[in-house]
Amino acid sequence: MNDARHLAQFNIARIRYPLDDPRMAEFVANVDRVNRLAEQIPGFVWRLSDDSGNAMGMEVYGDARILPNLTVWENVEALERFVFKTVHSRFYARCEQWFEPLATPLVMWFVPAGHRPSLAEGVERLDDLKAHGPSARAFGWESMPAAQSWKSVRRGEPREHAA
Repeated sequence: MNDARHLAQFNIARIRYPLDDPRMAEFVANVDRVNRLAEQIPGFVWRLSDDSGNAMGMEVYGDARILPNLTVWENVEALERFVFKTVHSRFYARCEQWFEPLATPLVMWFVPAGHRPSLAEGVERLDDLKAHGPSARAFGWESMPAAQSWKSVRRGEPREHAA
């Protein structure tokens, strides 16, 4: 019996401007670079994408301005390393430049190894977190004791950049 499980994460961001607006140019120009970096991080398993190579053309919540991101990782440490310890963190630190604030933009949950969650599953888990708070079905960084980097980002402390 295989009890291996991986960590799925789904996050959304509502863009402030159309993707072809010059104010979005730096973000758009680096999407493929950051996605390639994620795929090279030890512990990366999978990410949702369409024919464009990313998920920016997929619509959720009936709002074309919301960009979804759905990935699977071997563990929280791998996800944390990517989000907070690579060049991704430089873009994450500037997210307010490109995206409107959202109260609950991210959800995580465990999946059986080999499972590839659908976009609908990600939306369902995010809705569950919003409606019921953290649980075994849907949680955020604060529910992951092994993850510590998110705390310094929330306090505005400087971040390291490994890659």
